[in-house]
Amino acid sequence: MGIRWPPRTASPLRLGKRSFGPGQKLIMAIVNRTPDSFYDRGATWDETAAMERVHAVVSEGADIVDIGGVPAAPGAEVTVAEEIRRTVPFVSAVRAAYPDMVISVDTWRHQTARELCAAGADLLNDTWGCWDDRLPEVAAEYGTGLVCSHAGGLPPRTRPHRVEYDDVMADVLDRTLALADRAVALGVAPARVLIDPAHDFGKNTWHSLEVTRRLGEMVATGWPVLVSLSHKDFIGETLNAGRGERLTGTLGDRHLHAAPGPRGARGRRSHQAGRRRRGRQACRGELHVLLRAAGPAPGRPPGDPQLRFPGTRRGSARAGGGIRPVAAGASRNAGLSARHRREGGP
Repeated sequence: MGIRWPPRTASPLRLGKRSFGPGQKLIMAIVNRTPDSFYDRGATWDETAAMERVHAVVSEGADIVDIGGVPAAPGAEVTVAEEIRRTVPFVSAVRAAYPDMVISVDTWRHQTARELCAAGADLLNDTWGCWDDRLPEVAAEYGTGLVCSHAGGLPPRTRPHRVEYDDVMADVLDRTLALADRAVALGVAPARVLIDPAHDFGKNTWHSLEVTRRLGEMVATGWPVLVSLSHKDFIGETLNAGRGERLTGTLGDRHLHAAPGPRGARGRRSHQAGRRRRGRQACRGELHVLLRAAGPAPGRPPGDPQLRFPGTRRGSARAGGGIRPVAAGASRNAGLSARHRREGGP
């Protein structure tokens, strides 16, 4: 690790039949083809409901529809054949209904990816850091886009347990940029590659906050940056909010997407595409809490006041986040979930 990567010149992002300029912000709407999604608990498991969801997000202005057939969380096994059964016919139906829509598919398996590309997918959204190293070959073969994500080497569908980084953002950059370079070397067009810090994947809450605060370092690489913060655990634990109470924090991160210049990400993956389009000014307070909880920005004086989580004290976290948890079981931990106190991660 610790590799230094020269920045690229920002260029248009080309996905499917569409081209998006360097300053154009994109919304990726999520459509889960699973009965046990962490967020919607199977609301779009039925194919009719899933297609109604597609119609809704398209009408709300989504630029990309992201379809997945396997939940990220641990659970019952979903075989390759079952993942294909859940997603391939549906992608074909969406492509028939919307010939020019950018269709993303959330998979880490090259076998599934091959079938999905043949069905009309434009983008392979690999959230597990190229665990299957043949995935870029499929993207190159079909001329699709590829998302290069950071999961810290974590196997798919597993949770982080007491993970540590000397510098979490350095690790994110080293891994995602290496994956992007490898994809290009294998034949994926550079204009079709995105990088994603993958909040909560291989990271605890402290790491995800640090990555949020330092997102500008990813943007500065010149690669288009995709972020998926929608209703994530780190938002819930930062704001002490349950799964159904994270909308304002999720919308608050919209400012990171809307921001011009070095902080703004190009793409935002979301469960509420329409509310994101309308919510730019809605939730600045929650975003302020998220960023301030992550600690002062580089160059700020050490005495700079900051908001803190329940159960944290000022200090230098191993990942450089400016906060650290107090001893498990202490009364000040009341604001953190039992699992977070036990495992140190989301």
